[in-house]
Parts: sequence; C-alpha cells; structure tokens
Amino acid sequence: MMERETAALSRQPRRRPRLWAFCLPCCFLLWCRPVTGMESTASPSPSPATPCAAFTQKTCEECVKNTKCLWCHVNSTCMDYPVRKLIPPSSLCKLTDAYWAICWVNFEAMIISIAVVAGFLLLLIGCCCCYCCRRRRSRGRPSEEEERFIRDREEKRMQSLQRKHERKVKHDEIRKKYGLLQDSDHPYSRYENE
Repeated sequence: MMERETAALSRQPRRRPRLWAFCLPCCFLLWCRPVTGMESTASPSPSPATPCAAFTQKTCEECVKNTKCLWCHVNSTCMDYPVRKLIPPSSLCKLTDAYWAICWVNFEAMIISIAVVAGFLLLLIGCCCCYCCRRRRSRGRPSEEEERFIRDREEKRMQSLQRKHERKVKHDEIRKKYGLLQDSDHPYSRYENE
C-alpha cells in the first residue's frame, strides 16, 4: 500500500520550462542577425520615382514592380493605388480586372485568399486557446488513475474496518460465552468503566 502511495506521488505533474523562455533568445538572434555585418556602404542615390502613368500601355509586370501602382487589365492602364481607400473603388477598375504587387492573381482573388488564411489562423489560435484553457482546468483535478487509486484505498480501508468490527463481535461472543465479558446490567460495571 505504501508503494502505491509513493507511486502516486511520483506521478505528480512536473514543472516544464516555459516554451517562450527558449524562443525569446532565438527570436532575438534571428532579429539581430541581418543587422550584424551590415556596415554603412556607399549606395547609389535612388533615382527619382517614376509616376505610375508612365507604365500605361506597357506590361503588367513593369507596372506592379512599384507597389504604389495598380494595373487595370481592361484598358491596360497603370494608375496610382488609391491609398485613402483600402480597396480600390469599381469606378477606377473592377476587382476582377485589377492587379497589385503580382500579375498572376487579380485583386479579388488576393483579398479572398488573404481572408481565408486570416480566418484559418484565427480559428487555429482560438482552438489553441481553448485547448490550453481546458488543459489548465484539468490540471487542478486528479487524473483518472489517481481517482481510481483513491477509491481503491478507501474501499480497502472500509473493508479493514468491517473485518475489525467482525473480529470484535466474535471476540465479544467468546468472552460472553466464558464469562469474561463484563455485563453492562451489573450495577457496579459502570463505575469500573469510568
């Protein structure tokens, strides 16, 4: 019985090191690595920015090299991206015919794919949070094995008490049979017990 108790105590959850404690230095090293070794080098002065309208009637690839430009496939025009509005209005160009940053995916498909990926990430984060909360709650409760061990121990204790009571009853019967049991009806027995 003592072995089971020590086994149950040895199964107590061990404290694991936090994952972020290992990730934090790695992130710091990755963040600082591109910066190290980059001394100031003489770079050529940037050329003046070409307006987006200069790429009209040219190819989509030439237009979208500059991320400030939006290519409309219907009339092959390159225009400044309307920064004030997140999504370009249909008066400029339909979303199915507008291209920005890449020419092989139109703006509408890009928005849908970004929304799907963002939704998937939010769902994944929500599932992870639910899993962590559920796991944290279950840490407070004993596991099934511990509960079974506690139940078995309680049953054995009750059986032991029952056997002890049965032995006492048998011993009392034997004492009564041979006159060794003090009779509670005897007037002096209560003084002797006190």
